[in-house]
Amino acid sequence: MKTIQQITVCHITSAHPRTDIRIFIKQCCSLAQAGYKVVLLVADGYGDEKQQGVNIFDVCPPSKGRLARMVSTVDRLFTAAKNVDADIYHLHDPELLRIALKLKKLGKCVIYDAHEDLPSQIAFKPYLSKLSRILLPPAIKQYEFYVTRNLDAIVAATPHIRDKFQTVNSNAVDINNYPLLQELYSSNLIYEVREARVCYVGSISEIRGIYPLVQSLPISGSSVRLSLAGRFSETEVAAKARTLPGWQQVDELGHVDRHELKGLFSKSIAGIVTFLRAPNHIYAQPNKMFEYMSAGLPVIASNFPLWKEIIHGNECGLCVNPEDPKEIADAIHYLAANPQEIVRMGKNGRSAVERNYNWETEKEKLLALYQRLMHRIMGG
Repeated sequence: MKTIQQITVCHITSAHPRTDIRIFIKQCCSLAQAGYKVVLLVADGYGDEKQQGVNIFDVCPPSKGRLARMVSTVDRLFTAAKNVDADIYHLHDPELLRIALKLKKLGKCVIYDAHEDLPSQIAFKPYLSKLSRILLPPAIKQYEFYVTRNLDAIVAATPHIRDKFQTVNSNAVDINNYPLLQELYSSNLIYEVREARVCYVGSISEIRGIYPLVQSLPISGSSVRLSLAGRFSETEVAAKARTLPGWQQVDELGHVDRHELKGLFSKSIAGIVTFLRAPNHIYAQPNKMFEYMSAGLPVIASNFPLWKEIIHGNECGLCVNPEDPKEIADAIHYLAANPQEIVRMGKNGRSAVERNYNWETEKEKLLALYQRLMHRIMGG
């Protein structure tokens, strides 16, 4: 009978960087620390290496274009996956569903990790035609269900995604993308000396509310500045955003590493997550929202029911109409004018993360799932 130390786990991603927070830092490293032999297959062109007990194998440079990634990159990953000969395979991208059943036919245990509600997300992809955005979501949903009903487990990034997959696979569990408790938190926070600065972290796009956010700045006050940490997903959106009133109050930082992120949070009075209304957003639990909270930073968020339940329920921020620059501006101005509220909401958010919204609680769910699968592999 195999022990944990004899079980090989292979995580595969065709689209994410090797140091992705959910895939590598949280899942792969947690499994390696628990004693599993962990392999991560990537396609980023940076070569093979070993980090924190995880063997990272690089199959090829990043593909030029989505179609190449979905075909040639996935084929290379499948070949590499077979060579690893793992006991458990954990797939992190929708295009990898194409090889999921192939791995099952080899007698392997296969997990699909649904980071997003893909059909809902596809309906708002700007690079697709209007007809494609109508026809593709139901077809993709059918294909997802066809494949995943035959897999050993589904890992979902939110309870909403878990509930969707539980209709076809009873072994669907939510492992939320909650933050590491100590990564972004400074115990010696000094709120009183902060300038009137808010921050937005993550991919920047129209559907994520960049236009109303920039337009809110001059209404908030001439001294308010926005630190924009991330990259624009479309060049046209970037060009338009840079012409809007308020752009002169934006500090465009580009990609920010985790150490720099901690420093950025310590200088800000609020973290912004004002995504526009879309099915994939309404039921989402944005990682950045919880990271702001973990850093002791008040959150200004969209007024979706689930988000209001988290933000208002824990008294750790303000919820606004994400399409209304005036509402966003009023929230920023309120915090800038009331430093005692910044302290109160920041401490409340941090406390909520310590109680409920942290990776330690989710890690136990991940390890419990793997333990069940290991018993299945060993015929227990």
